[in-house]
Amino acid sequence: MFETIVALATPPLKSALAIIRLSGDDCFDVVSPMFNKDLREITEKTILYGAIVDGDEKIDQVVLLAYKGPRSFTGEDSVEIICHGSMLIVNQIISLAIKHGARLATHGEFSSRAFFHNKIDLIQAESINDVINATTQESKKLSLLSLDGEVTKMVTPIRSKIADILSLIEVNIDFPEYEDIEIANKEKVLEYVDLINDKINRLISNGQKAKIIKDGIRVAIVGKPNVGKSSLLNALIGEDKAIVTDIAGTTRDIVEGDINLKGVVLHLLDTAGIRDSKDFVESIGIDKAKESIKKAELVIVVLDASKTLDAEDDAILRITEDLNRIIVYNKSDKKIIQEVNGLFISALKKDISPLVDEIYRTLGLDDQAFKTPALNNARQIGLLERAKESLLIAKEDALNDLPIDLVAVSIRDAYEAILEILGEVNQIDISKEIFARFCVGK
Repeated sequence: MFETIVALATPPLKSALAIIRLSGDDCFDVVSPMFNKDLREITEKTILYGAIVDGDEKIDQVVLLAYKGPRSFTGEDSVEIICHGSMLIVNQIISLAIKHGARLATHGEFSSRAFFHNKIDLIQAESINDVINATTQESKKLSLLSLDGEVTKMVTPIRSKIADILSLIEVNIDFPEYEDIEIANKEKVLEYVDLINDKINRLISNGQKAKIIKDGIRVAIVGKPNVGKSSLLNALIGEDKAIVTDIAGTTRDIVEGDINLKGVVLHLLDTAGIRDSKDFVESIGIDKAKESIKKAELVIVVLDASKTLDAEDDAILRITEDLNRIIVYNKSDKKIIQEVNGLFISALKKDISPLVDEIYRTLGLDDQAFKTPALNNARQIGLLERAKESLLIAKEDALNDLPIDLVAVSIRDAYEAILEILGEVNQIDISKEIFARFCVGK
């Protein structure tokens, strides 16, 4: 039996209205003594207007929505009380609910109950939190696709296909005497593995793009002193956040700023100019700059187009050569000295459109990436990678003519990874980690 839980579902602030949620097998029994109408005979979704009372004392006039399980979000009997948005009233109502047998809900407990009652799968559960935390229209739209079950529809065929080959192998092992059963041989395993991994590879690719759209990307702007890094940060953000002077070494710490670049949030880091310096404070900034380079997912190397490259430029190019980087030549509004094929910008004049286009190209994003349902967090993508690797092991075992029951071990590992994405195995351990990130009341 699921005990009744209660929580405020709206922010704990003074407002016109507030919503208090309750859910549980005895939810109507808990609410009826504190409402001036009895809910225990309700058999379908009902909207009521009445009063919350504590004995003879009226607490507030409310609108009450009663949902009869399993036709509710959680799958249980549920109630939403819409009261006036005074925290005094809210606390009185919650205290009354606890007095009559409810307990305070924990983080994400309403969503976790929906998951355990099979109202949503784990992909949909995670998308609830993503919708709440969305910072751009684009990330919200992708999260809503997951919430609507569109992503689940892309995963379940993979689950079914792996189950097909596993079932075929099991039948061949258990009933070898039947001649009319399709043979689970090496060729059949290779056919299935290649087909499934082709689908998984597409999901991984789409997922990595969707993760960038949802979470944004850390971008470090690096270069030697006085090449225009701070001007570039200001141009991208659209405000004068970083101090800009002609004095080399002005930026001595990491200056951060976020920009919504056509639907992708760039977490920008303007770093101290990298050079050999005897100034103690500047040296600390330079060390921080080098650390930022290691942590960044994209590095923008800024060079001065009006001067020839020197040893400091060469050193920065060497430091970043194995990283995901874009090289730009700034100060194109001056006389260009560098004769190279590259991106020329003028951060001071806000002429940075070539860089904006190149960022999009480097991230592999196009219009379709913003419309395609996709697994979009590290857990989901990591499990896809695990399933892919397990299937590749199965393929190698089949090519090496290992017995079919040994080949099936790796295929079964892949199957369990896909089930884990949907939350169909290890439900308790997974849910503890995921729902703990939710806000109370959701």
